[in-house]
Amino acid sequence: MAGAAWSGERIPLSPAPAKQGRVSVEEALFKRRSVRDFQAKDLDKRQVSQLLWAAQGVTGKAGLRTAPSAGALYPLEIFALDKTGCYRYLPNEHSLERTASGDLRPKLVTAALGQSSAGKAPLDLVIAGSPEKLAWKYKGRSERYTLIEAGHAAQNILLQATAMGLGAVPIGAFSDAKVSKLLSLSPGVTPYYIIPVGYPKR
Repeated sequence: MAGAAWSGERIPLSPAPAKQGRVSVEEALFKRRSVRDFQAKDLDKRQVSQLLWAAQGVTGKAGLRTAPSAGALYPLEIFALDKTGCYRYLPNEHSLERTASGDLRPKLVTAALGQSSAGKAPLDLVIAGSPEKLAWKYKGRSERYTLIEAGHAAQNILLQATAMGLGAVPIGAFSDAKVSKLLSLSPGVTPYYIIPVGYPKR
């Protein structure tokens, strides 16, 4: 349940993320639109795997990732919420760590000031970050660099969703305190985005 210690249960993501697709970057940019109404259809493990990899997946030696990061220090954390629970993405393992059981999406809607898309989507991705991880090197600019990186990760998710025929919307209006409590975020970690993802309702 929310607020409890992380269970540590690890769930490998498979298959491996695709490195080529049928939709070009240009086409994804052209087609991307904010989608707030979704079909009642779950995403499969392959789709979740691809979306999380797009956000923060490892793409090279020394743990380099899909989104650029100041000093390659990677202060972001990505959480995935669906009807079964809440999970933290572990980029180096490309796996999930269960942090809570049960459907937390209705509470996420409340935390997001009643924005129903967070409850309608089969998957909500939450981008959070800790500027403290950059402070030793970047001092007063740590928060700025963390926020910039959150924007990189969010755009990766939005374009990947579009390329996969899915819809998504970035949500920035929510109670930081409520989202932090719901996800049991560590002190110093701040939520920046909620991104509902699913099949657009035609």
